[in-house]
Amino acid sequence: MKKIIILLALALTSVVSAQEINWVTLEEAVELQKKTPKKIIMDVYTTWCGPCKMLERNTFKNKDVAEYINKNYYAVKFNAEGNDVVNFKGKVFKNPNYDPAKAKRRNSQHELAGSFGVRSYPTMLFLDEKTNLITPVIGYKNPQQLELYLKMFKNNDHANMKSQEEFTKYYQSFKYEFKG
Repeated sequence: MKKIIILLALALTSVVSAQEINWVTLEEAVELQKKTPKKIIMDVYTTWCGPCKMLERNTFKNKDVAEYINKNYYAVKFNAEGNDVVNFKGKVFKNPNYDPAKAKRRNSQHELAGSFGVRSYPTMLFLDEKTNLITPVIGYKNPQQLELYLKMFKNNDHANMKSQEEFTKYYQSFKYEFKG
């Protein structure tokens, strides 16, 4: 009986301490921006992408990452080969060549992913408070690697960088706070 109580307590503690990102649709993020302007981070993924699954499991489930994103961004999760209809900036985006038989493997690219120029997965798109693209960040990032971009864009530090050398200087002097 004592062991069961201890196991239940441990399980409850891990559930309580787990932090989840508050994912919304792009349309919801745009509406939320009208009331409280924040930047948007959009996780553009596919169902078959291994690094996308690692990003979800290792990075987005990290407590520091989830807390920071929830506080400072609207988070959008978007399947780049899915069948959702998305209204964005007065245009309707679809996936006209979507094949339901390929839902769990490679499918055709959604028009929205194409409009952002996404060519590989995962890609994280950062949008400003007016839904303009800041930049894509391509590939898997661990919590500390993502921290650099989250803080740089949130603080608009990128706006002052005019060269690769300036970014390198920023990168080299960055003080990481997120735990692995």
